[in-house]
Amino acid sequence: MTRRVVVTGLGVVAPGGNGTKAFWELLTSGRTATRPISLFDAEGFRSRIAAECDFDPVDAGLGPAEVARMDRYVQFAAVAADEAWRRAEVDVEDPWRLGVCMGSAVGGTTLLELDYVATSHAGADWLVDERLASPFLHRALSPAALAGEVADRVGARGPVRTVSTGCTAGLDAVGHAARLIEEDRADVVVTGASESPISPIAVACFDAIRATSARNDDPAHAARPFDRDRDGFVIGEGAAVLVLEEWEHAHRRGAVVHAEVAGFATRSNAYHMTGLKPDGVEMAEAVRRAMEQARLGPSDVDYINAHGSGTRQNDRHETDAFRRVFGERAYEVPVSSIKSMIGHSLGAIGSIELAACVLALTNGVVPPTANLDTPDPECDLDYVPHTARERDLRAVLSVGSGFGGFQSAVVLTRVGRS
Repeated sequence: MTRRVVVTGLGVVAPGGNGTKAFWELLTSGRTATRPISLFDAEGFRSRIAAECDFDPVDAGLGPAEVARMDRYVQFAAVAADEAWRRAEVDVEDPWRLGVCMGSAVGGTTLLELDYVATSHAGADWLVDERLASPFLHRALSPAALAGEVADRVGARGPVRTVSTGCTAGLDAVGHAARLIEEDRADVVVTGASESPISPIAVACFDAIRATSARNDDPAHAARPFDRDRDGFVIGEGAAVLVLEEWEHAHRRGAVVHAEVAGFATRSNAYHMTGLKPDGVEMAEAVRRAMEQARLGPSDVDYINAHGSGTRQNDRHETDAFRRVFGERAYEVPVSSIKSMIGHSLGAIGSIELAACVLALTNGVVPPTANLDTPDPECDLDYVPHTARERDLRAVLSVGSGFGGFQSAVVLTRVGRS
């Protein structure tokens, strides 16, 4: 019999507010956290806007030594993990049965870029002057540092891994973490994803392919998923961490259970690094498989958290995928994109969106899609424009689409659903 996996802890660092409470307040208000870039001088870039976290590591509880050794994205993960671990109130009896699975698309971009500039301008002197590079540069170079840092914080001695599958990394990390528990390789897994890509090299990357919005004179309204006048996504940053636990393990200790991870699947389109086929077949297949694992049909899903990046090809691609899977039911299920409010934080966004789904389930509220003023006629589903909506939610679906052709889906359900 497959072991059931439930969520017993949750922590968030996101644009517009740190902690799950502030995060949820932002989403349900329909406010946006997209502003002009302040983390570096973006003059000369095509897109000069982002959704930045208002984050001070010291105020967030990190000590000087921790701040010195951690890249910004690891700082986000550490703070989110601390909140999730505290809320879960886990007393681990066997650290060999405690695992960690974290995701990130670009890893330690910030420190790598700073030290690359320092060393490349120093000529041969950098070989003999170790002060030109941070003694913690090796941590930024290794994506494994993210999971390793979280494992240190919680004392995990079981399976520890970092997942890097582009913009689906946050979903995939949680899905793989659930597998560890289902396959009896762990009883508790701390999982999620983190990203801090608001740096010159990352912004230039998306500028070059014109994937990001250039609505620089109106940043608050730049992220416009499913809107006729959208012109690309707004880059963001942040982290979300979930504590996953085997159902019986959680039940024995009287844990508060927020949701169940009922299904996960991932597929590839084997087509193009950045392009998507218009028919949405691969995303539809991932959704079907995740729903099959959860033993749910189209009539059982009460809310869809869309990838909703705000690029024309993505929004139409996933709209077609939803029609393929749900048929006429697709027009009855509310669909929304929180990227309209907190931007697209690449590898982290999948876990942040799952955190939103957990909160939606527990509060009975569907977060809205901000800035959806004039729907694209080709995107004709119920995208919950502007205003959050109260609704009895028993099962929610979250999907992601990433460069490389990755398509992933996670189904969360309310424990004790009828």
